[in-house]
Amino acid sequence: MTEQRHETVTTTRDVDAVLIPLGTPIVIPSGSRVQITQRLGGTFTVAVGGNLARIEGKDADALGVERVPRARAEETATPGEVDVEAVREVLKTCYDPEIPVNIVDLGLVYDIHVVDTDEGGNHVEVVMTLTAPGCGMGPFIVEDVRQKVLSVPHVSDVHVELVFDPPWDRSMMSDEARLQLGMF
Repeated sequence: MTEQRHETVTTTRDVDAVLIPLGTPIVIPSGSRVQITQRLGGTFTVAVGGNLARIEGKDADALGVERVPRARAEETATPGEVDVEAVREVLKTCYDPEIPVNIVDLGLVYDIHVVDTDEGGNHVEVVMTLTAPGCGMGPFIVEDVRQKVLSVPHVSDVHVELVFDPPWDRSMMSDEARLQLGMF
């Protein structure tokens, strides 16, 4: 089981964040006391003022913590074959900010397709869902998926299709996810 330590820190500057689960942008003022409840996938979930908020990894300095470098997309995709397993592995670094389990083990990723483009690149299509259709964090999770898949060698473009049929349920989780969440 992954250890989650909750650390209380004081913000060192105003920092942009997104309220969870609404997806509403906010600014957490400098000098605010926040509790880091999750630091997974290059982002932070913090408790502040009775709410949860997501802070991007690029703003780690505002929390007084070291930034975890994110994988960077290649400036120009080079010709070559995309390793679908590498795509799946990078998707395991994407997290719902409320759940400390990656989206693959949660069962949110339904399919991954690689399509050769006429220009010689590789377009990757990811079909996925969310734990709840009305999740305000959906656009942020989708963008996280898109950016991380772009970092896989030979990927030139990514499209993420969000679907709700079939609807997600707990039976789609891997055994590892169930164990991590204490659901066995």
